[in-house]
Amino acid sequence: MLFLLSFQDMEEIRNFCIIAHIDHGKSTLADRLLEFTNTVSSRDMQEQLLDDMDLERERGITIKSHAIQMDYTHDGQNFTLNLIDTPGHVDFSYEVSRSIAACEGALLVVDASQGIEAQTISNLYLAIEHDLEVIPILNKIDLPGAMPDEVSDQIIDLIGCEKEDIIHASAKEGIGIDDILRAIVDRIPRPKGDENEPLQAMIFDSVFNSYRGIEVYFRVFNGTISKGDQVKFVNTGRTYDADEIGVLKLDHEPKSTIKAGNVGYLISGIKIAREVKVGDTITHVDRPSQEAIKGFEDVKPMVFAGIYPVETSEFEELRNSMEKLQLNDASIVWEPETSAALGFGFRCGFLGMLHMEIVQERLEREFDMTVITTVPSVQFHAIKTEGTIIPVSAPSEMPEPNRISHVEEPYIRAQIITKSEFIGPVIALCMDRRGEIKNQVYLTSDRVELTFELPLAEIVFDFFDKLKTISRGYASLDYELIGYKKSNLVKLDIMLNGDKVDALSAIVHRDKAYDWGKRLCEKLRKLLPRQMFEIAIQAAIGTKVIARESVKALRKNVIAKCYGGDITRKRKLLEKQKKGKKRMRQVGSVEIPQEAFMAVLKLDD
Repeated sequence: MLFLLSFQDMEEIRNFCIIAHIDHGKSTLADRLLEFTNTVSSRDMQEQLLDDMDLERERGITIKSHAIQMDYTHDGQNFTLNLIDTPGHVDFSYEVSRSIAACEGALLVVDASQGIEAQTISNLYLAIEHDLEVIPILNKIDLPGAMPDEVSDQIIDLIGCEKEDIIHASAKEGIGIDDILRAIVDRIPRPKGDENEPLQAMIFDSVFNSYRGIEVYFRVFNGTISKGDQVKFVNTGRTYDADEIGVLKLDHEPKSTIKAGNVGYLISGIKIAREVKVGDTITHVDRPSQEAIKGFEDVKPMVFAGIYPVETSEFEELRNSMEKLQLNDASIVWEPETSAALGFGFRCGFLGMLHMEIVQERLEREFDMTVITTVPSVQFHAIKTEGTIIPVSAPSEMPEPNRISHVEEPYIRAQIITKSEFIGPVIALCMDRRGEIKNQVYLTSDRVELTFELPLAEIVFDFFDKLKTISRGYASLDYELIGYKKSNLVKLDIMLNGDKVDALSAIVHRDKAYDWGKRLCEKLRKLLPRQMFEIAIQAAIGTKVIARESVKALRKNVIAKCYGGDITRKRKLLEKQKKGKKRMRQVGSVEIPQEAFMAVLKLDD
């Protein structure tokens, strides 16, 4: 995030982040800024330098906020610039909020060939709420499809700046980088704070190091922290010695002192992940600050799913892996749960489907954990007959129908920006997902912003993919939770040979229950391996079965040896086989592969 030099005047410090929609050139711009300030030698330089995860490079997206410090000389004066490269995808907006909390300014990057997108607007509002100085940058002006005048007008309408305030640049070609660096120094205000006040520093990130324990990243708002100080984490009440403090350039750079306005890292041999909480305040033991800094807003998970180890004996190992992952990704929320089908595991809350996918991949790559993920769901409210609200994050938590008066589901306000030629298909898609159109605004002659109110459960699975498909990749989506509304929801159970499989159950709207159940049964019939006995796959609401499929038994040809003779001999052998099959079905268990648990996500395939 932000890392700064000690013993330095705050006049010479500039803390800023880069905000933009996905694929508008944030990481490339960060690369050019590092090159122009000679922070990274040409030998160490590579594309997407700050994206150090394999997953980020493979997918071409930023998942984690990354920070680095640069030295820049302007008009003979030396400045320290602290840059944060933030993610652009809606699922990682929590990372963006953490970056913004540690900054005084933001570079708003807009693609000159694509214009303003939904996530650009969302992140911009977040920056304005924190009173950040916004510097608009029109990127990719060298592309043949660039529309600088048209997109400049969109930026002016959005933030009310002057046309000459917008910097024209091409991060790939290195055009306009000098102008950006000058604007950072001239237009972004210096950090506020008093180094003589008691220490007041906010933790905004942490990383697990297997050799040195947990590295804590913090921003100092008031006071000074020095190597060897005894410090206290206010919320957890624990005290530590500051064994090493310093700043981050391309690598850690130890310092003796870090003052107000600065950001740095702290190593004190913390081994237990639970002891570090993002948003906590660091202060001195002997001269504590009287008030804690207001930390980040609490994470609001959108999607819930169960994560279970394939081998039940690896449960504790999975718990340790989850704790270490939470240090680096504070937006994941989890608690232990049990499943009749899968044993012990965790009920996890994610910010979206991409976030869930990334967490699963990181567990497998970074911690060597092979996990099974259950069907994702959202959190519903079951209202009992006496008026008590029961939060329901998993179908197994849903009370019996006779004990509840009604169920409420979360609704979101979705802002979709698309080309005007795709309005019809986009509206049709949202209406099919029980959406209600609230507003339609033409941003330009061929770009329109549509506002819908939709149930969150309807956009969890494949809504974003469908939206991109029908708009040929042009539509962009941003959404926010607006509350709960009463809905006609039912719990759909999937049964294999009469036994409910809790990990395959789902809470769906009654109007869609039959279609959902029928398609899921058909899908499972293809995915479940055949056994020596027949498997009945049923979808049921309460005690009423609404759909059924069968997986035929594997059969041995017991009458192959009968090459003649009376039919009664063949019948006798078949009856004997039938009895054996019946007995096998009573004692045999159905093996459910991982693909079956994810079948719900791909019902349309």
